[in-house]
Amino acid sequence: MAGQYPYPPPRPVPSGRDRTTLWGVLGIVIGLVCCGVLGVILGYLSIRDARRYGGSPVLGWVAIVLSILNILGTAILRGTGNYPGWR
Repeated sequence: MAGQYPYPPPRPVPSGRDRTTLWGVLGIVIGLVCCGVLGVILGYLSIRDARRYGGSPVLGWVAIVLSILNILGTAILRGTGNYPGWR
């Protein structure tokens, strides 16, 4: 092994809490139940933490997609006058 360099040490994981799953699940639930814009924001936070900690960003993308579908569905229903909410 003379002349060869040893493998570099593994990169340390940034200190802090990995809230990827928390942001993703909250984004899905809140994005579908009440507030689509907040669901998109929470989905973004989930993707950001997934990149930071090396996790999977799937929950974040699901939260964003479902929140956008909720926003579009609500806009269509309000536009046609079929929205059962506040008038």
